[in-house]
Amino acid sequence: DMDFTVAGREGGIPAVQTDIMAVGLSVDTLREALARARDARLRILAAMNETLEAAREEMSPHAPRIVTLQINPQKIGEVIGPKGKTIRMIQEETGTEVNIDDSGTVTIAAPSGAGAQHAREMVEGIVQEPEVGRIYRGVVKNTTDFGAFVEIIPGVEGLCHISELEEGRTAKTEDVVSPGDEVKVKLLAVDDRGRLKLSRRAALAPAE
Repeated sequence: DMDFTVAGREGGIPAVQTDIMAVGLSVDTLREALARARDARLRILAAMNETLEAAREEMSPHAPRIVTLQINPQKIGEVIGPKGKTIRMIQEETGTEVNIDDSGTVTIAAPSGAGAQHAREMVEGIVQEPEVGRIYRGVVKNTTDFGAFVEIIPGVEGLCHISELEEGRTAKTEDVVSPGDEVKVKLLAVDDRGRLKLSRRAALAPAE
């Protein structure tokens, strides 16, 4: 009579514990006990493997993230903003924590994938240079008699002249856009003073 406990994996047994009531233990008895333990162990491991969840190819969108990206060190001040205004705005809007070191490495700690992606896009939007010919999705910041000022990337605005709002004649800017509207605009040019010329009409034109 004995109590025979075996701990092991598919490839072997790292530990055995036994309490023997009788005097002595024959080789045949030990061999039979190990064989039975092996069969039972393999059945248990097979059942466990069937119930284990397969590894996910993609991380859950709700899982916390840490994202890093590299920016030009000369752009660090633009991301931080005056007295930290810009970086605080990014953190508050996205629910993330953003840190930048002197080399330009930006680290974003986010509670979700969506927050991390949003913060990354905001940082990249700040440091990118306006590209002539590119279509941007911007926000109307102000309207005037002669057109609308549209922010195409954080902190960068351009003028969409009233003649560039839509095809045909526009009597009043507010007939087409209002402050706060999201609009597609095409960057037509940047003059020698750094002013951006935008066109909603060109952005909406069918591709040739």
